[in-house]
Amino acid sequence: MTTIRCGLILTVALAGVNGYSADTNSPEQIAACLAAKALTNSSAMEIITDLTTEIGPRLDGSEAEKRAADWAKKRLEQIGFDKVWIETFPLEHGWVRGIEKAEVIGPSPQPLILTALGGSVPTPDDGIEAEIALFKTYDELLAMPAGSLKGKIAVVTQRMVRAQDGAGYHFAGKIRAAGPSEAARRGAVAYLLRSLGTDGRRVPHTGGTHYAEDAPRIPAAALSASDAEQLERLFDKCAPVKVKLVLTPRVLGPVTSQNVIGEIKGCEKPDEIVLLGAHLDSWDLGTGAIDDGAGVAIVTAASKLIHDLPQRPKRTIRVVLYGSEETGLHGGIAYAKAHQAELEHLVIVAEPDLGQGPIYKMDTGVANPDEPSLKRILTALTPLGVLSGNNESHGSSDVGPLSEAHVPVVEFDMDATDYFDLHHTPEDTLDKIQPSRINQSTAVYAVFAYLAAELDGDYRAPAPKSVK
Repeated sequence: MTTIRCGLILTVALAGVNGYSADTNSPEQIAACLAAKALTNSSAMEIITDLTTEIGPRLDGSEAEKRAADWAKKRLEQIGFDKVWIETFPLEHGWVRGIEKAEVIGPSPQPLILTALGGSVPTPDDGIEAEIALFKTYDELLAMPAGSLKGKIAVVTQRMVRAQDGAGYHFAGKIRAAGPSEAARRGAVAYLLRSLGTDGRRVPHTGGTHYAEDAPRIPAAALSASDAEQLERLFDKCAPVKVKLVLTPRVLGPVTSQNVIGEIKGCEKPDEIVLLGAHLDSWDLGTGAIDDGAGVAIVTAASKLIHDLPQRPKRTIRVVLYGSEETGLHGGIAYAKAHQAELEHLVIVAEPDLGQGPIYKMDTGVANPDEPSLKRILTALTPLGVLSGNNESHGSSDVGPLSEAHVPVVEFDMDATDYFDLHHTPEDTLDKIQPSRINQSTAVYAVFAYLAAELDGDYRAPAPKSVK
């Protein structure tokens, strides 16, 4: 009989149960067992299947998002989390999609496939008919003087670059976020952009936009890649080109969203918290499988593996399933504000929000990247194909506000080579999830969370000064 920390006892009778034995007592051995089980049967596929099937799309502020929160709370309770609760926060308004139609009406009449950007204002009921001003790069639009686009529909067809780390999205993001207001400042009556995606299919990608206070709000939509290219050819051959656009989204009154929070209490240092995040909301075109049902499944399944261990790690593991990420990180901001008094208790935080993986690199945002426990964590992750990264991370998505408050972060880089083929489209559905990929990501998060909770790493302490 071997006595284990916190008064728990691991007997010979437990040998072999769930893949653990009386000999697997070192943190690294236990982490290896967690990884092995995650790679074969992590429960991530079951979780993401249930979420996307039972709930489907989960637009923030909607009844579906609230049903998702109730579903998540029950799921964490069924797993056996010690404490599970929901924190509600207000949103200024909700938004729902309506009719989305566009067509070239001259000189070569034909339909266009597009989708409204989240938060877009509608066109007049009978639509907008206007000549287009087409720009092959966003900088070309910005170079236009005030008033030069008066009465026209501005179209930007700049392509997004495919990259393993998804960096192309970062560089192209301003085209969608700021483009409508920049076009409006120059007199445009509507704004179209080539979807922020790396595919060439006739499927548009939605996403949020942010209207500037000092510019008129004009209707805004994303064209499929195929239709953006078709407009380029028409404009080059047959300008002027005239387009009719009809969008009927509705902005609702004040609504609410919510964060779902669950804890597995640590056995020695319950007030020290390792936080894993993911966001529950999704855009309304698909069922939110890769964005971010995968993240929800990864952190939930990883936490379940740790919960099912014969002994708890020292520190508490907290899972936060955020609401209202897609329209502006509202859940992450609300969480950081509501928990400001306990931020010093957050040991380290991490969040997957770039699809299903696999994970190939570990970046950090800590005071001392050479902290010994980080070396042990990376060594344990090496068999899973994880490389050492840099110490310049500010965290992914919802944990960004925590990083801004100087909470240490780890960011696991996920292979996003094909992520933006599906991102924010009707194609974001369960059939795109591959068990081997999501299980590897779950294994990485299980190993990281367990070792960060079990080892005594201090990620706020700076590196010791060298003695001369």
